[in-house]
Amino acid sequence: MSITADQQPRTMLGAAEAPAVKRSRPRDDLTAYLMIAPMVILLGIFVMWPLVYAFYLSGFEISFYQAPEFVGLQFYRYVLEDERFWASLGVGLYYAVLVVPAGMFVSLLIASFIKTLSVRMASFLKTTIYVPAVVSTVVASVLFVFIYQDQGLANWLLGLLNAGPVAWLNSPALALPAIAVPGIWLGLGLTTLIMLAGLLDIPDSYYESARLDGASFVQRTWYITLPLLKNVLLYLFVTGTVAALQMLDLPLIMTNGGPVNATTTPNLFIFNTFRDGSEYSVSFSLTAALLLFLVLGGISALVFRLISSEKAIDG
Repeated sequence: MSITADQQPRTMLGAAEAPAVKRSRPRDDLTAYLMIAPMVILLGIFVMWPLVYAFYLSGFEISFYQAPEFVGLQFYRYVLEDERFWASLGVGLYYAVLVVPAGMFVSLLIASFIKTLSVRMASFLKTTIYVPAVVSTVVASVLFVFIYQDQGLANWLLGLLNAGPVAWLNSPALALPAIAVPGIWLGLGLTTLIMLAGLLDIPDSYYESARLDGASFVQRTWYITLPLLKNVLLYLFVTGTVAALQMLDLPLIMTNGGPVNATTTPNLFIFNTFRDGSEYSVSFSLTAALLLFLVLGGISALVFRLISSEKAIDG
């Protein structure tokens, strides 16, 4: 029994009549490659090639007084066996713990407050809160050194409470927390604006529905704000941690790594090693910098592995 054309299954006709998938033309691909070529070239010249060449140089014993000598991975072993390197990593991680969570929490509170204000008042506060971001780290360091002096503002406030004075920058236990305060202040502006942008991207209908269901402010924050800010919080956490581990200016100017290396961050350790004038300080500091690069990359990869990032879709 033959089947006429009118009796053919619709699926077969639909498949035959369906338009073919439009493939990208070679000209479109060429345009895309040309658009990204400048950035790829700049990354190759100023990032990838210096990084590869640095790994190449780390295999040599570089001295100002004789020709370089290939030693393989010898300096990697020297750095990994140096207790000062591991101690500086511990200081850097402690500084990140002090700065990053506190900065994100304060920024979230300020951004939530700005969101509730009128347009004119919000614009004024956004400008005000961003001022620390344009302040030089050197200027901030000198300013807080005066604040932490025996007759400075911090001890004057303690004097009102019949306490102190406190040797803020001369105490091994207090020096790093004292440095963390200007670290939080300097990063507050940019973090707050990024947090505010994330908050403004959350539809108000979500909060209105939660209010109608009787949800409190804490419940709205926990079940609406934080989940929808997941990508923003992840970005701020990773970038903040990497920046904190690379801090150099504040401990260099305020304490020069003291007292008793309590504020010697990894970059300050590398900087002090490079300028100590020893015969092979260049090779040692270069290898330490490359190991720090691997540590930062490993921490970033671990954070992204543990905290999966999913795109929030507005309903």
